[in-house]
Amino acid sequence: MTSADSTPRDAARDAAVTIANVDKTFATREGEVHALKDVSLTVAAGEFVSLIGPSGCGKSTLLRLVADLDQPTAGAVRVFGKPARQARVDQDYGIAFQQSGLLPWRTVRGNIELPLELHRDGPHGADAASRRSRAAELIELVGLGEFAEKYPDQLSGGMQQRVAIARAIAEKPNLLLMDEPFGALDEMTREYLQSELLRIAAETGAAVVFVTHSIPEAVYLSDRVVVMSPRPGRIEAIIDMKLGATEQRTDAIREDVAFFEMVTAVRESLHRGSPPTGSIPARDLAAREGRSA
Repeated sequence: MTSADSTPRDAARDAAVTIANVDKTFATREGEVHALKDVSLTVAAGEFVSLIGPSGCGKSTLLRLVADLDQPTAGAVRVFGKPARQARVDQDYGIAFQQSGLLPWRTVRGNIELPLELHRDGPHGADAASRRSRAAELIELVGLGEFAEKYPDQLSGGMQQRVAIARAIAEKPNLLLMDEPFGALDEMTREYLQSELLRIAAETGAAVVFVTHSIPEAVYLSDRVVVMSPRPGRIEAIIDMKLGATEQRTDAIREDVAFFEMVTAVRESLHRGSPPTGSIPARDLAAREGRSA
């Protein structure tokens, strides 16, 4: 059952991300573009939340605000109770994009060690031996033990994304931000990496905020799916995925009746039809929080 506001089911858990009444506008040659309007959302520690909506609805913009790659025009974003900027300085999160962004002159091991090298004087700093040990641990975690000394151009696209995920969690963040990391992959590789991501999230205990255009992907991965409106992006509905614990999901669930029901629920919200059972329409969400829609 979905909670009575934008907080997750277990409100007693500490919040990984708190987004409060956020607006975002951009100045362009054609005038002001209103990307996000009055967005509020809480993501619990250890929770997997997907953001889905039409192109241009502000999904990636919202993720960038959480990552402090951009700043809100109004409202506030906090990560583990800190301002987003402080969380970035403290390296509280890892981030992965659609393109792996690996350095071509570095091996798999070298790419994974990169954030540890860059931040060796920071709160998660480590000496060379510790960095190598951590990289070896992550290489095994993502199943690339035989490719540690290979370069990016010697890897498939799926392997490159696994390296990018390993690099994102190298500093043991409690939050992983992901912007369509599997969008450019073939369907078989994509489904394999979805299962791998659930395994990694379960093993690390990290919360995940995941941007996607794929309804089945959002349903398979998530504890909750946040459906956003066309620009300016608002939260249209928040839908609990009634599929059991994410860490226990296998490929077999993709053929389950409950999976198709959840896909239909998200699709109906995206098409702006009647809100599905268990979702929170934006107007009701606003009323319950004592604000205007």
